Amino acid sequence: MTGVILSYVLNKVGNIFENEVMKVRDGWEEVNAVKEDFDRIKAILRDADSLGEGSHFIEESVKKLRNLAYDIEDALDEYKLLKAQDPGHGLLELLQESHSYVRNWKACRRIMLRMRELSPKVKSVCEEHQKVCYKFKKAAEQGLSSRSPSSTWQDQRGNALLVEKADLVGIEEPLEQLVNRLVKGPPEKEITPVVGMGGSGKTTLIKQVFDDPAVKKHFTIRAWVTLSPYSRTEEVLRDMLQQIASSIMKSAPSGTDNLSTDLLKMMIKSLLQRRRSRYLIILDDVWQVGEWDAIKYAFPNNQNGSRIMITTRDAMIALSSCKEFAGEVHNMKPLHAEQSWKLFCMKTFKGSRCPPNLEEICEYILRKCEGLPLAIVAISGILATKDNNNIDEWHLVRQSIRSELDGNDRLMNLKKVLSLSFNALPYHLKSCFLHLSVFPRDQPIEHMRLIRIWVAEGLVETTEGKTPEAVAEEYLKDLLSRSLIQVAELTSDGKVKMYRVHDLLWEISSTKSKERNFAAVVDEQHAAWTDRVRRLSVHKTLQTAGQNEPLWQLRSLFMFGVSKSSINIVLSSGPKLLRVLDLQGAPLRRFPTQVIDFHLLSYLNLRCTKIQKIPSSIGMLQNLESLDLKHTFISVLPVEITKLQRLRHLLVYRYENIAYSHRKFGFKTLGEIGALQCLQKLCYIEADDETSRILIRQIRKLVQLRRLCILKLKKEDGGKLCVSITKLTNLRALSVSSLEDAEIDLQNLDSPPQLLQRVYLRGKLQTLPHWIAKLPSLAKLHLKWSHLEEDPMSALQSMPNLVHLELLQVYSWQKLCFKAKGFKKLKILGLDCFEELTLIQVEEGAMPCLEKWSIQRCKCLKNVPSGIEYLSKLKVLELFDMPDELIEKLKPEEQDEEYGKVAHVPELSYGYWRDGAWDVTSVETVGEEQSPRAQDATKKRSKLPPCWK
Repeated sequence: MTGVILSYVLNKVGNIFENEVMKVRDGWEEVNAVKEDFDRIKAILRDADSLGEGSHFIEESVKKLRNLAYDIEDALDEYKLLKAQDPGHGLLELLQESHSYVRNWKACRRIMLRMRELSPKVKSVCEEHQKVCYKFKKAAEQGLSSRSPSSTWQDQRGNALLVEKADLVGIEEPLEQLVNRLVKGPPEKEITPVVGMGGSGKTTLIKQVFDDPAVKKHFTIRAWVTLSPYSRTEEVLRDMLQQIASSIMKSAPSGTDNLSTDLLKMMIKSLLQRRRSRYLIILDDVWQVGEWDAIKYAFPNNQNGSRIMITTRDAMIALSSCKEFAGEVHNMKPLHAEQSWKLFCMKTFKGSRCPPNLEEICEYILRKCEGLPLAIVAISGILATKDNNNIDEWHLVRQSIRSELDGNDRLMNLKKVLSLSFNALPYHLKSCFLHLSVFPRDQPIEHMRLIRIWVAEGLVETTEGKTPEAVAEEYLKDLLSRSLIQVAELTSDGKVKMYRVHDLLWEISSTKSKERNFAAVVDEQHAAWTDRVRRLSVHKTLQTAGQNEPLWQLRSLFMFGVSKSSINIVLSSGPKLLRVLDLQGAPLRRFPTQVIDFHLLSYLNLRCTKIQKIPSSIGMLQNLESLDLKHTFISVLPVEITKLQRLRHLLVYRYENIAYSHRKFGFKTLGEIGALQCLQKLCYIEADDETSRILIRQIRKLVQLRRLCILKLKKEDGGKLCVSITKLTNLRALSVSSLEDAEIDLQNLDSPPQLLQRVYLRGKLQTLPHWIAKLPSLAKLHLKWSHLEEDPMSALQSMPNLVHLELLQVYSWQKLCFKAKGFKKLKILGLDCFEELTLIQVEEGAMPCLEKWSIQRCKCLKNVPSGIEYLSKLKVLELFDMPDELIEKLKPEEQDEEYGKVAHVPELSYGYWRDGAWDVTSVETVGEEQSPRAQDATKKRSKLPPCWK
């Protein structure tokens, strides 16, 4: 009887689901149709992007398209989520979980109906948009539209050309440099590009150069041509031709309106060659390499000292022009603090002193300007109208810089100038720039964090033959070149580690991001978000979370400095479509259970939390590509981690520093790591248990690896690791540490990956692995506790691209000699714990590029390195836990002979480890020609000496 009932139930359920399956299967074609609609709208948005600036009708039309694209994306992602939740069970499991399956099938049918409703909307909105664009273009052709972007842009240039020299601050030194370069340079034609972000004073500076009496006297032919993002080549050439002809013939040529660009260039070149006169051509505000390429051949090299100057916001344009013609780039620097204050007071208080009651407010506002002259002048123009005795008015400006940017006419001009850089961006870079607004202002942004997030967000376009990470890196270089981001910190081998965004550019990014509903920032001043928010960034507070709409449409969540309760509120509000979750530094001790329901999650960052365990259910996050558990307390990953076969970045490690110890803690896993064949970064995996041999063999399957870090390697596993490394042809960085600093055997790596740039080896080696000296791209090498039996110096100093070298107990040197012509590119050198070392000698011509030298724990070294005076580029010398006898000789008041050898080094530090911290003394040197030459600058206590930071 039970069997009959069960059979009946199974048949009944089977018939129900068969009908449901057929209904859904009929609708699957809707998915493909909607995908096509989605691609169509994205293409239209790309084309309409440039038209939208300045046209209310176009902007409204684009807004409708964007909202419709969001609706389509929601439907597609909900469908994708249902597929991700489907475990593919058999009929009995289906029966046992019938409730959830019925719910999912109903949801799937609902999504299909939504997709069918979207198709006619797409057609209607696209047709409406085409009509608006047609009317806009017609009006523009007939001159009936509102002022063009070109005319608006021209308005921003005029003031820079009219500024009087007496009103300028900080211009004397660069003005003198540029004038001397123009007048006293070689007879060959030279180009001088001037590069800086919008508002940095490029045009103002060059106008002063152009009008300088010495320049006017030196160049008989001078022409100033202003470009724009909307310039036409023939118009630029025609303007230039008229100015050159007027200089020569005192009258402008006629009949040039219909001449081709080629003919215009020929006429310009002929005039400049025929006169054999020195010419100076200014090309102000070059936006694209194509603009320069279109006119550069019009300038002949008449061997009499002619010059070309260009101003640009794009460093790549400057570098490109200097490669073709001799020249040197001049980078605009922000005004330093004293110059900024002088300009601010001159414009705000008519040259008078700042009233004491306003100093704090003024200093705060001035910091926002970050030395940008245009920003200082613009904000000063507002403050100059305020009553100095009404401090409330000044506080109001301080608290509302963002609203002032949008509403105040004086600051609107500043915003337009800065926005030009955004408007000129290619479509794919605009989203990347807007994304910068999710990070707190004034906080440096890590290079790789940005790259991984952008890839997960889908902001990176696929390019054949390149990984998404490589394409994202190109995007960052482009934004950096265009002066929209700045370098905050470099690695020791010259790579960008951290970026920063100018405060006012962050405001532009934040404002435009909000306008486009790209991202919402919740902080003390902005506590709400819209119901369509795609990206949410919470900074320190979440006071009104309960009053906001559910977050089911959210794709990315960033939380900075928030409480645990705030995290739970947001994660429990239903953001099931999340792709990016960044909780770096959050006050978490346990893995958030809600995360397991985010089946579309691609990026998960729990760095710097106190989480100790990852649940086995992590295997359900099948779309995960980046898992960042750096500086957590996780030491074991569940076997289910190997189910995440899209995983590209796996970072699980922490380290502790006490005095000179630098102990790393990695992770272990029982899973076969070779299943993760998309992995690019594997850091740090421990290899000291019984499964280590299997682990080492598994690594050879990870052919996409670019960074491999292994801890606790046994000597007997070294040969197998070498075989595995041979297969990793994409490897850029390799770190291997032995078990308890025992011996490691890495001699059998006959074919090392030729792209290796960084190698870190910790453990006894006996002899330096032969393959290290054969690496053509190696820039950074750390050898610790090697105890080599042969001197490795001859092999190391011949390495062509080595930039950073750290040696700790590598060899028992008594005398260490750096030979002439050795270490041609070395910039950073660290020597640590050479207890028998009594003499260091630097031959003339050795280490010509060395900038920083750290020497530590060399107890027998009583004198500074002989020949250190030859190191003309040395900027920093650090001595830690060195003999008192040596340190005493380097104190300024002693004026010892040893002290004189380091006279040219700008910064000298020495210190000792005492009572659980470092006592560090910095000696500030000011150059041989000045007196006194040095003075004790600072004394401080720190857990780490400067050389370890």
